[in-house]
Amino acid sequence: MLGEPDGSAHDLHRDELSRHAHETAHETGHETGHETAQETPVPELLKKRLLVITGKGGVGKSTVTAGLALLASDLGKRVLVVEVDAKGDIASKFEHPPVGFVPVEVHPNVSVLAMDTEASLREYLRLNLRIPVVGRIGPIARVFDFVATAAPGVKEVLTIGKIAWEVRESIAGRAPWDLVIVDAAATGHVVAQLGAPDAIKDLVSVGPIRSQTEWMTDLLADPAITALNVVTTPEEMPVSETIDLVGRARSELDVPLGAVFVNRVLPELFTRAEESAFEALSGEMVRTQLESELGLDL
Repeated sequence: MLGEPDGSAHDLHRDELSRHAHETAHETGHETGHETAQETPVPELLKKRLLVITGKGGVGKSTVTAGLALLASDLGKRVLVVEVDAKGDIASKFEHPPVGFVPVEVHPNVSVLAMDTEASLREYLRLNLRIPVVGRIGPIARVFDFVATAAPGVKEVLTIGKIAWEVRESIAGRAPWDLVIVDAAATGHVVAQLGAPDAIKDLVSVGPIRSQTEWMTDLLADPAITALNVVTTPEEMPVSETIDLVGRARSELDVPLGAVFVNRVLPELFTRAEESAFEALSGEMVRTQLESELGLDL
């Protein structure tokens, strides 16, 4: 596992992940009609109870998720990382084998859970309807698939419901987590996923499902608890998708925005003053200086 106190490459990998998450964070602006960006104190972000991490595929959102989890664990927090993508393998970021629906500790104070909507449905039936379920739920699963096709948002609400349930249980002291970090769906799907409780609430006017989706939406909308964060890279397509997502999130969701993590930003080799001085030199002067410094005939 990462972080073994032996001075090995594990510690280096852990430090790189946590430093990476810390250095890439910028806050999304909230002024009407304007996009602003400023440095976000990551420890302030980690005071929340639920961080949802999204971004265009391939920008490194799983890496940022793992880095945030390590930062939080370094601050003494007990972290649950929820992986939404069935094809993902965030446990490998901690040099751990893939995990399932039951949380597994992959690093001190960091556990990982891989989302499984069928397992989430079984858990929902057991906890809320008191229906004993043994093994695979068979016919119930087929009925559920039919209902999910007819009523968009059902499968998504099982995912968000499981996440929100873990957060609510932890706030109530019935689950051990201080922070839940979600390696969420990519930018093209996360709005529908986070909006699923509202979609179900619009379909159901009374009853237990209505009340359950209400507490989910309340939890997701609470800025003291939740923040939606976006990972991007300094490239045209990822930046364009990030701008589009932030706009959609503000218009379609009642989920507070947190930070934009700009990944793969290369460090500057020279300061602006050094660049200006270099540009002011003639080619011959540069060649002569380089020959002198390097001891070479250029």
